[in-house]
Amino acid sequence: MSAALAACAPRPDPAPGPDRLSLSPVSFDQLPGWAAGNQAGALTALDRSCKRWLRHRPDAPSSGSVPDLRAGAFIPPCRALQRYLPQNDSAARAFFEEWFSPYRMAGNDGDEGLFTGYYEPEIEGSLTPGGRYMTPLLARPETKRLPDREAIEAGALGARAKPVAWVADPVDAFFLHIQGSGRIRLPDGSVLRLGFDGHNGHPYTSIGGVLIRRGALDREEVSMQTIRAWLAQNPAETASVLNSNARYVFFRVLSGPGPVGAEGVPLTPGRSLAIDRRLVPFGAPVWLETRDALDDSRPVRRLMVAQDTGGAIKGAVRGDIFFGAGPDAAARAGRMNRAGRYFLLLPRGFLKTS
Repeated sequence: MSAALAACAPRPDPAPGPDRLSLSPVSFDQLPGWAAGNQAGALTALDRSCKRWLRHRPDAPSSGSVPDLRAGAFIPPCRALQRYLPQNDSAARAFFEEWFSPYRMAGNDGDEGLFTGYYEPEIEGSLTPGGRYMTPLLARPETKRLPDREAIEAGALGARAKPVAWVADPVDAFFLHIQGSGRIRLPDGSVLRLGFDGHNGHPYTSIGGVLIRRGALDREEVSMQTIRAWLAQNPAETASVLNSNARYVFFRVLSGPGPVGAEGVPLTPGRSLAIDRRLVPFGAPVWLETRDALDDSRPVRRLMVAQDTGGAIKGAVRGDIFFGAGPDAAARAGRMNRAGRYFLLLPRGFLKTS
């Protein structure tokens, strides 16, 4: 190609840069709705993270990309929290204003991002196969090289992967994989709680996106509920749609409170947030501003704590709200797909920015 023609040829778009986290200091009165917020509702979640911070050495590094953030920065506010629990909203606001400073978060695409939801499903199952319970939920195998979902479903792991439970519906099992934890209601009425214990290392693919690309669903109508309805109406295509997500999740049996997030602490409904752990530190409070899952006209302004992560949670301004368990949690989690932004609260005096 001549130099003249080359100069006129269209240039490819530059490759996107690596995800980054940008923090800009703000005051508490710049947080939308802060003065009327239910900050006391987040104290249980923060207390769980604080107990983790207080077990660490002061020089232990945090997750995320905040420069030089270590456990020692959280120890003073966490000790103060232990002294003053429980608190009402007014006292809780005073606590956060005394011990933390807020920062507007932004990423490669600015300070607005996507917020979705997840929940703890409960499905019927059994500890042994038989009858209608023929779909296994597997424990993590002792092997490093793992095949994709389709191969695992076909039995490629053999005896290397032990089932922790059996369920009736492959679609229920798939959505349990997506949520990362859940409850199995056993035939005797008891409940087995399962938690995430790793995956096969293959990339995560949203089957909602697959159905959009196939023309089966419009982007505006995609939710967990519409995906389930489409799969129920198209059983011959269910396996191929599910297998388009090559990632396969393994489970372990949990005891005590749960489910447990990636930070290693039990999640609190409506107050625990899954974030991109590469960028946002676990255990940090965040002030979220978005819209209600079931009513887009209603604003949601809430103090939460970064305590979990997920395969689809990528970017500085990207979050997944844990809604808890039960029908209302399922309805909200399945329909939560709102734009929003959030503010990171860091220990006062830690981060010096201009």
